[in-house]
Amino acid sequence: MEYVSRVPRPPLDGLIDDLYYLEGAPPYARLTLPASPAALLIVNLGAPFRIRACTDIETVEYADGCVITTSTRALEFGYPPRTWSVGVHFKPWGLAPFLPMPAAELCDRPVTVEQVWGRPAIAELRDRLATADGPHEMLTLLEEELRRRLGEPAGLGLVRHTSSIIAATSGAVAIDDLRVSAGVSSTHLAQRFKELIGVTPKRLARSYRFVATVFAINPAEPIDWADLAGGAGYFDQAHFGHEFRAFTGLTPTRYVEDRRRFLREHPGHALDSWPLPAD
Repeated sequence: MEYVSRVPRPPLDGLIDDLYYLEGAPPYARLTLPASPAALLIVNLGAPFRIRACTDIETVEYADGCVITTSTRALEFGYPPRTWSVGVHFKPWGLAPFLPMPAAELCDRPVTVEQVWGRPAIAELRDRLATADGPHEMLTLLEEELRRRLGEPAGLGLVRHTSSIIAATSGAVAIDDLRVSAGVSSTHLAQRFKELIGVTPKRLARSYRFVATVFAINPAEPIDWADLAGGAGYFDQAHFGHEFRAFTGLTPTRYVEDRRRFLREHPGHALDSWPLPAD
């Protein structure tokens, strides 16, 4: 599987972690994507893929791609035998300048790119991407499209500044202190976060703390779960286990088993960082 990634130029770099190109046979027909602070846009160029919220039964098919705001639960991706797409990993606040609706309307409800940008626009973009001369030109075209659509929603400066502090502390910051520092009420801050990110500041902090804790796990070594939970600031191991199930749909031990399976069956794979086999 070919994976090409790069950071966009300013000012998009303040909204986006990276632009990426993905093509080839996925390591598994189904992959679980745990909830995380990031938002995601995928422009699909190959056969349709499917997404199922891990607590739901039905899957939904996406032909032109999808838009996903900061999620609160895991998603399951069902891939065709070969996948071909370009996409954007946004910072939590980064998707808002490209949305015509409040982010809260999309929370845990992935939508097609057509629903966000319209059918003519996405059809034209997909045509240009499909005929581009290789991954790097495709990412340049995607960056140009994002730059053209860049907006400045109300409250973005407040949400970006506050979220950046949450990110820098891996969620270990008192939200009320951030509210006082910003000089706004708790209600105002929560409303702006839900409008631009889709979740409240407290929920975003939970996401950052969980992701930081999970990335600290080395699946190749024995894990002291109690020590890990305590070091991450969870009340106890039970609290940590509850968060694990909320964000991944799995117990901590099952998560590590799946990570080890991925490492064993696909060492060094381009996707070996966050997705998990769902088979």
